[in-house]
Amino acid sequence: MSTTNAEPTTELKAAPKPKSGVRVALEYTGIPPSWLDKRPKLPSRNWLIFLTVTTSVASYYIYDRRECKRIRRSYAERVEHLAQEPLASSDMPRKVTVYGCKWPGDEEYDRSMKYFRKYVKPVLVAAAVDYEMVNGRRFGDLANRIADEIKERRRVEAGVEEPPQILMQLPNQPTPEMRRQRVLDGGIVLVGRHTFKEFMTGLKRGWTDSMEKTDREESLAQELASDGRFDEPAEPDDNLGEMDGEPIPTQSRLPSSRNAALFSPIQVPPPGSSAGSQQTSSVPSYLDTPPATIPPLPPLLLVPFINHIGFKQMPRMIWGFFNERHKVRAGSEAGYRLVMKQTRPFAAPNPLNTSLSEMEESAQSTQPESSTQGGDLDFGLDAEPYYHKFFTPEEIEKARKGYYEGLPAKLEVARTLARGTREPTKEEMSHPPPTEVELRAERLKKEMRWRGDLGGWDILKPGQPVAWDDRFTNALRVFEEPSPYVDVSVGNSTDN
Repeated sequence: MSTTNAEPTTELKAAPKPKSGVRVALEYTGIPPSWLDKRPKLPSRNWLIFLTVTTSVASYYIYDRRECKRIRRSYAERVEHLAQEPLASSDMPRKVTVYGCKWPGDEEYDRSMKYFRKYVKPVLVAAAVDYEMVNGRRFGDLANRIADEIKERRRVEAGVEEPPQILMQLPNQPTPEMRRQRVLDGGIVLVGRHTFKEFMTGLKRGWTDSMEKTDREESLAQELASDGRFDEPAEPDDNLGEMDGEPIPTQSRLPSSRNAALFSPIQVPPPGSSAGSQQTSSVPSYLDTPPATIPPLPPLLLVPFINHIGFKQMPRMIWGFFNERHKVRAGSEAGYRLVMKQTRPFAAPNPLNTSLSEMEESAQSTQPESSTQGGDLDFGLDAEPYYHKFFTPEEIEKARKGYYEGLPAKLEVARTLARGTREPTKEEMSHPPPTEVELRAERLKKEMRWRGDLGGWDILKPGQPVAWDDRFTNALRVFEEPSPYVDVSVGNSTDN
């Protein structure tokens, strides 16, 4: 029997590769060993597409924001030396007035002010230029405010009204002439064409209309008191008679609507009454005439502004989000023009342009190109097509019609509860309905808002020409791009 030497069939395993110190340290941290054994490989097709798109979008966004910082810093470095100039003890820093108003169709009334604070303000702050912001909350508010301020100034200059008295005049306080010169040395910032339209309308009303003070709320209250909306319906004639020896209070025995208006919460006499006829004008007729010339006004800084809202403008919103640097550059350039104080005369409209009657007819069309007037009056004309579909007078008429259709029912409930003809329900006891006094006040408030919006829309609607007066030609100036040879200390060109 022969025996054969059996050789071992098991293969010798290779000795494991010694672990590096880094791997051992990572294993002790609790990281699973399977994570450390994975070998890197290219991601899948879908991951490559996702990473490429995400990286490109993020890189473009980061580049845009870096450019925004660089542009702001470059313009701030140009003007920051002006902030280091010393002032005398009696001197005041330069101050400008910033005007803005509500963009048609946008519920945020201060969108133009946000644009100013984000894009124009950094340059003014770097140059130590003070500013005051005036914003209109509703359509037409800015035009009414500017007109009232100009009329008040005219009354003071005409001697009809006393100027505001200063309780204590200090030796270092500026005189009225010095304060006026400071205003002229400052400037006026108008953000957007809609603000420009209201500003020019306020200027024309202030320098053209009567100087007499008018209370818009009181005049509207007198008009509403006699329109019969709150009159009680007339009772039929068969109700006339007596009950228990007492006469029934019929419509003929009740106070008339004219006398009932005296008991309204407005407490004003209706038009045509003796109290209203005793009011006389406080401004003499020979003084209440528009001046032949208008004194110089502070220079204007026209800042372009377009507010994209609505679903159809979403592509422009997305484009603007990734191209913020263009807005930063435009706002910085506008602030730089104001700081450098180089101005030019206001470009008046072409006298050979369309006549006023033709312009009013063209304003009724929906094409913004019809409002071309020439000169600086065409500033921001490209912004009008972006808001002409978001606000229409039909919306106000619809709201007004719905309110007046439900007003008689509210009046009936208020009068029956006030006279005690029926007991209030549980819901009326927990939530009392408005009284007749409150309904009158509510109606006055709504009418003020509706009529103000309609008046403001007549100013802002596309195609409506900008208010203009030939007397503005020599009174207005506009900030322009400074020439390369400008002495920044005084803001004048050195080659002149």
